[in-house]
Amino acid sequence: MKLPVKLFSAGFLSLLVLSYSNYLWAGKTDEIRLHVSRRSKKKSYVKIATIGAGSLSVNSNTAPQKVVEKMIAHWRNRFAQVLPDRPDLIVVPEACDRPSGFSLEKRLEYYKVRKNQIRDFFAKVAKENNCYIVYSAARQAKDGSWRNSSVMLDRKGKVAGIYNKNHLVIEETTKAGILCGRDAPIIKCDFGRVAFAICFDLNFDELRLKYKKAGPDLIIFSSMYHGGLMQAYWAYSCRCHFVGAIAGRATRSQIINPLGQVVASNTNYFDFVVTNVNLDCALAHLDYNWERLRKLKAKYGPKVKITDPGCLGAVLISSEDEKISVEEMAKEFEIELLDDYMTRALAHRHKPGNME
Repeated sequence: MKLPVKLFSAGFLSLLVLSYSNYLWAGKTDEIRLHVSRRSKKKSYVKIATIGAGSLSVNSNTAPQKVVEKMIAHWRNRFAQVLPDRPDLIVVPEACDRPSGFSLEKRLEYYKVRKNQIRDFFAKVAKENNCYIVYSAARQAKDGSWRNSSVMLDRKGKVAGIYNKNHLVIEETTKAGILCGRDAPIIKCDFGRVAFAICFDLNFDELRLKYKKAGPDLIIFSSMYHGGLMQAYWAYSCRCHFVGAIAGRATRSQIINPLGQVVASNTNYFDFVVTNVNLDCALAHLDYNWERLRKLKAKYGPKVKITDPGCLGAVLISSEDEKISVEEMAKEFEIELLDDYMTRALAHRHKPGNME
């Protein structure tokens, strides 16, 4: 259910109540291909599925190829939970195909047999269901060295881009031989520009500030830990949506808007959630914009949403119009966006005569 946003004559913006939705599905899991017949929709919308599946427990004496087969069956079942909703993007946790309880020696033995088998299975699912899938796992480079990577697979099952975890926990290198990633790529998808972070990355401003400058539409966070307030901080700081896939349903896998608000979450009963996200949005401060926002709402009515979280002083403007973007709406009413306002305020501070 969606509640309409109203701008009251006194100038107060009401809080937009965002709908939460869990998708429950049960059925056969031996065949996960669905015949996709997509409705036409505004390009700015993307349907995101996040799966917070825990690590698969496998007897360490199991033959490596059998472990691969068990892992594929595990993810076949997990994907079967979300595919009926026909998502555009599926996100999974860090080290999604690493069995629990294996020694490092056993794990490496398994990885040598696994090679790209599980990634190729993910790619097959992506192609058959016309969606993007993030495959987050340990990956061996051509020179034999290792990375902790998130691989974006496109709707054709092809590799659209790879992010290598920049900030490793120290033991990932000293014990597991994994090297830190160097780059922070922005991957272009048909629904928007995407950035990545993996687990420990969330603690470091160096990576966050790169993304703040790059301005992605979405940050994808595959992880073993939640990160607490850092998820909302990254979303607000980078002015973009944020989707987390955290291993184990006891820890929430959530989708967060640029205000830092949780708009969808898995539960203690189900390790997945699917929701629609409107990426055609922008943050604006209330200062100088009260009357402009009233006029914007008066003209566009239900074709624009203005979300006020309270206390922050900033609101999220989202275009629901099929043709007019939020950028065009802001320009039409000369609404000063949040970053522009902050830049102007900083310039004022540094203007000669304005500082003690």
